[in-house]
Amino acid sequence: MISKLPNTGTTIFTVMSALANEHNAVNLSQGFPDFPVDKNLIDLCYNASLNGYNQYAPMPGLPTLRNGISDCINSIYGKNIDPDKEITVTSGATEALFAAISVIVNKNDEVIIFDPSYDSYEPAVILAGGVPVRIPLTFPEYKIDWEKVFERVNKKTKLIILNSPNNPAGSVIDENDIFNLTKLISGNDMYILSDEVYEHIVFDGVKHYSMLIDDELYKKSFIVSSFGKTFHITGWKVGYCTAPENLTSELRKIHQYLTFSTSTPFQWALSEYIKDIDKIKNLKHFYESKRDFFLSLIKNTKFKPLKCSGTYFQLLDYSDITDENDFEFAKRLTIEYKVASIPVSVFYENKTDNKVLRFCFAKQKETIEKAVEMLSKLR
Repeated sequence: MISKLPNTGTTIFTVMSALANEHNAVNLSQGFPDFPVDKNLIDLCYNASLNGYNQYAPMPGLPTLRNGISDCINSIYGKNIDPDKEITVTSGATEALFAAISVIVNKNDEVIIFDPSYDSYEPAVILAGGVPVRIPLTFPEYKIDWEKVFERVNKKTKLIILNSPNNPAGSVIDENDIFNLTKLISGNDMYILSDEVYEHIVFDGVKHYSMLIDDELYKKSFIVSSFGKTFHITGWKVGYCTAPENLTSELRKIHQYLTFSTSTPFQWALSEYIKDIDKIKNLKHFYESKRDFFLSLIKNTKFKPLKCSGTYFQLLDYSDITDENDFEFAKRLTIEYKVASIPVSVFYENKTDNKVLRFCFAKQKETIEKAVEMLSKLR
């Protein structure tokens, strides 16, 4: 048998979490919260199951949930979206990403991916027969170098994958990026896959620029969102993809043979829960307070925080501590100091090492305090 992904091994998230478990370390590596889910949401899910909502949901998602998503989009972005023709509920954001890539990418098509990039993009492109074109973001701002983008675009370029707020960098696109993206798309036969799973987690008054807010960009976009990230329910694996009718129609053809539908009681629970739009709008304040608490404690260490305007991750520069490469240092930090993180070099095609680690602060206060106490011992 010939492997379709010969260079793909175990993900860094699995590696570091396993190392954290082995050495009883505080796990700030994998992006999952350790605080409880809202009991009201749990009760809604339980009641849905108790009331018999346990069989297959409609392939595109429950109408009541798609209607609710449409209402949220209108409230937040001022965009009218047809819930029947432009929204598809998926089994997590990763399924939506895979399906969208499969729609657009054919053999030898080129796909622009910005490094550091989330690790599911490239395998999906390769499985579709495409060619990943990796372009590094500028360091330490992690911004798009549009001059390099325009240099790399050609007739084979079919898709550009955006991730804002960016995981792992925490950077966000701005008005200048929208200007250049519009210029790029209008002059080329290509599409946008916009990974916006952290869309509601932005800080310091920064604006999230969704592809939903620009009519011309929206016509060529798949926009992927995640209830798992928004409501701290990563294990529920409920996401959705918003796209124009012609793109949604093609995405559903693939979605129906990937998972067909997503957990019915989860969908019913979420359809009720999102009626309170303030839960979503206030999320940024909840996470900003956690980010600020983490940074206030980090001041007492030798780590240097980089600017991170979104997600629930914080990048820390450790160049004043050691010259070790980030992977070896992350392992040593886990084994000797009992704090697990993610080395950012793994998100680059050429394993670029800027002496930066990624830490998840979506944790309880006690967890953060314990972790930073250990980090403070580094001299």
